[in-house]
Amino acid sequence: MKEIRTIAIRNTSVTVPGSKSYSHRLLIAAALSDGPCTIGNLLRSEDTLLTLKALQALGVAIQDTGGIVSVPGTAGYLGRSPAPIYLANSGTSMRLLTAVAVLGNGVCTLTGTERMGQRPIQDLLDALTQLGVKARSIQANGCPPVEITGKRPAGGPVSIRCHVSSQYLSALLLIAPYTQNGLDITVTQGPVSRPYIDMTLDIMSRLGVVTQKKSDTFYHVDGGQCYRPGNYIVEPDASQAGYFWAAAAITGASIKVRGIDFSSQQGDVRFAKVLELMGCRVDQEADGITVTGGALTAVEVDMADMPDVVPTLAVTAAFAKGTTIIKNVAHLKEKESDRLGSVAKELQKMGISASATESGLRILGGRPHGAEIETYKDHRMAMSFALAGLVTPGIRILDEMCVEKSFPNFWEVFETLY
Repeated sequence: MKEIRTIAIRNTSVTVPGSKSYSHRLLIAAALSDGPCTIGNLLRSEDTLLTLKALQALGVAIQDTGGIVSVPGTAGYLGRSPAPIYLANSGTSMRLLTAVAVLGNGVCTLTGTERMGQRPIQDLLDALTQLGVKARSIQANGCPPVEITGKRPAGGPVSIRCHVSSQYLSALLLIAPYTQNGLDITVTQGPVSRPYIDMTLDIMSRLGVVTQKKSDTFYHVDGGQCYRPGNYIVEPDASQAGYFWAAAAITGASIKVRGIDFSSQQGDVRFAKVLELMGCRVDQEADGITVTGGALTAVEVDMADMPDVVPTLAVTAAFAKGTTIIKNVAHLKEKESDRLGSVAKELQKMGISASATESGLRILGGRPHGAEIETYKDHRMAMSFALAGLVTPGIRILDEMCVEKSFPNFWEVFETLY
């Protein structure tokens, strides 16, 4: 348990790790490339290291010395893992690698924690089945563990539902260049979290693969392509930046996150604009984005394209005047925890009127008081609710080391605010 110190924080600048989403995607694309790649500023967290180790288990001789990561490309020909590959509760790893395993040799089993066994993946399995791949939920419940039999698909038209996760679509896109005839992908429901799809397309383009996004619901990728080797850098994580911008909003301080700018494909960079609507000042500078806190007022906002910062916004809203309404994020119920129900419950512990709706949250700002915050083994719960402790005495975070999932040195960076 970690008790947050409630003392004045200073105006400062912070550096956050590399983007988790970009790190997963770059590792996979580099592993499938046709030559050697290096990756700088790779996020080394529980989730991204699970992806790295899974690729190693599939025969990719990745070298990680703690600095630059070296990835010898396989030209899209992966090996076979005789043992099940354990992915804990990394939804990104599970969904992306379920498709990547198609390029392996033989049967691949992907498994994880008890919570992972409750997280849906059937829509992706159905899409792979359309392509002639043997892909099944071992428990026949539409959730992991999954079993994939490697078979390079011929390609062609495929339809997929992406109302639960955009990662299903990203998974198909990442393997599309290695099909014989390419893929024509039609999204029949969704997609949610569209910026994450754009991040996938961005990585594919940077590594030399040509894609066509004809609309949010139709994508074409020619077959017979291959990711290009080279030296790549992961940009800072906008989701992690959001914690420090919110700290500024709640305390009235000025905090710059270095290396971030509004040109990023990461949807969460626009969280700074939500804080601006709430009364903060936001400045794009040459070396980062600075948020300066002000008198906060409630907002009504569609967060479909910024789901990972919903807990951060919810905690910020607890200190704003009026009722904040967060909309269009029903899929957060299927994350590491039920993020809608969990956030509402923990805000209520702090004396804040908060409720989960069918597709979002409703939060009446007030005067929070101290409480022990249950994290539900969810990294974003721990980091978001830590912010409340900057101005509210008695905030104690249980299982505080769950932050290792995405931001292993979060507490170290957090302490630099004082």
